[in-house]
Amino acid sequence: MNLAGVTFLLIGAMLAPRPAGAGDWPTFGHDPQRSGWARSERTLSTENVSNLELKWNAKVDNEASLLGALTAPIVAADVTTAKGIKDVVFVAGKEGGVFALDASSGDLLWDWKPVKYALPTNTGLQGSVYCPNGVNATPTLDTRTGLLYTLAENGALYGLDMGSGNVRFGPAQFVPPFAKAWSLNLFGNRIYTTLAQGCGGSLSGFYSMEISDRHRPVVRQLLLSNTTTGGIWGRGGPVIGENGRVYGSTADGPFNPRFGDYSNSVVAASLGELELADHFVPSNHWELYRRDLDFGAASPVWFGWQGYNLLASGAKEGVLYLLDADSLGGRDHQTPLLEGIRLGNDPRSSTSFGIWGGLSTWRSDDGRTWLYVPMYGPASTSAPEFPLSHGPSPDGSVMAFEVVAEERSGKPRLKAAWISQNFKVPEPVALANGVAFVLANGENVNQRDSVEGRQTTNNQPAVLYALDALTGEELFNSGNAMGTWVHFSGLAIAEAQIYAVDYDSVVYCFALPGK
Repeated sequence: MNLAGVTFLLIGAMLAPRPAGAGDWPTFGHDPQRSGWARSERTLSTENVSNLELKWNAKVDNEASLLGALTAPIVAADVTTAKGIKDVVFVAGKEGGVFALDASSGDLLWDWKPVKYALPTNTGLQGSVYCPNGVNATPTLDTRTGLLYTLAENGALYGLDMGSGNVRFGPAQFVPPFAKAWSLNLFGNRIYTTLAQGCGGSLSGFYSMEISDRHRPVVRQLLLSNTTTGGIWGRGGPVIGENGRVYGSTADGPFNPRFGDYSNSVVAASLGELELADHFVPSNHWELYRRDLDFGAASPVWFGWQGYNLLASGAKEGVLYLLDADSLGGRDHQTPLLEGIRLGNDPRSSTSFGIWGGLSTWRSDDGRTWLYVPMYGPASTSAPEFPLSHGPSPDGSVMAFEVVAEERSGKPRLKAAWISQNFKVPEPVALANGVAFVLANGENVNQRDSVEGRQTTNNQPAVLYALDALTGEELFNSGNAMGTWVHFSGLAIAEAQIYAVDYDSVVYCFALPGK
């Protein structure tokens, strides 16, 4: 075969679709439901994670600013690259660049940076920690087509070839330039994201783009607030259930459905047309608004249990809700399946305490369903009694619950199982084969400090922990392996390796010896 024929076959292999693999972590929280559960992982276990070690770390060409650096990592297995078939780790930088690293070594396989055609005006909150003119949205992978979808600063959606970084979709304008978008999600032939806080003059709500025809991308919006302070800014962005709906928890602003204001509530929309389908609003929503206790500070998680479609949600107030995902608040939109459980933020005035990031879920091999809640600050004195407690937790903890049936009605309820040791402060839990992985991000979350103070004072290097998912017992911690802290991040687990990032734009890989 001549050289042209070899080249043609190589290009064809790089462009060929590949099926989703067991070693993929293709989106924030692993799956469209944002469960945080690597279902196929079977190498890591409670018996061997104590042997974890830092396999590699790699600094990428990205400059952090304000509180932003890199997005949470995502992973694809068996990607055809110019250097052969590789498992690849992807992260996006604050300025919109994407970096593809060899999962076995941390070597850079390719990087891509969008061309800048616009600059922000930096009026109002623009250019501040609230509207940082950077990329917050963790990319997502379409393993059917071999594309990584990512947002640029200018709000355009790009589809990059996972093996080469070549642009194969877009740029297609998805959201306004310099808007504050959160993690992308993929379902069918649509990409979803959420916007918050009016950054870039944007309107808050759900956004979707039809991607089946690259020449005719169709954008839909469901706007949820008439203010600049509302919107969905949980780290996971849109949460997609298996019941044909997309969910999000909204932040500050008035709640007035008559005028289209759905702040401080949980909102559901149809996946196709993004039509409003349902909502739940806590009875004290005006108190949440007055005290800046945004319901949108954490992403809910969708999961099934004994014939129920469930959604668990909570945020700054420190109250955990369990909702029927098919009827969020009942007929009056204010009746959850389970009355709110106070877990933290006793003063009800701290904007730095409570539930942040996102909730996670896991089903153990014996069929039991578990829910994991990251808490900033100490547990509430009104919190349920945990049978297993691992010491005081003034900076933060993870709280674990088992989903069980009420004796008389058979409806789901949450049974407190354990509360972890102290973490400063916990990111959303990632789960694999009975192990709960937690990144204590080390951040100073006191919002009364200046941004500079938060970056340089009273922070600590991030630490990766592995806990027994059934008991909360510590099985491993990474000690001083990570160089510095990180803000609003997450973990990825793939092929028995755990990935994290820090504020210095370093990607870390932890693995068992010899793996």
